[in-house]
Amino acid sequence: MGPRSPRWVNTPVLMQALERYQQGNLPRSMQLWIQQLLEIEAPSTAPLSKPCG
Repeated sequence: MGPRSPRWVNTPVLMQALERYQQGNLPRSMQLWIQQLLEIEAPSTAPLSKPCG
């Protein structure tokens, strides 16, 4: 059996996950899910985003 693609995604959940992804605030499994869902290439060794401040 090949990889399953979602039939639907809850928009508020996706938006929250994407926001946390951009902040570098997601567990690894969720990072991989977002990258796969949105076809984002994973950064090689750089952090997901630069810390503010």
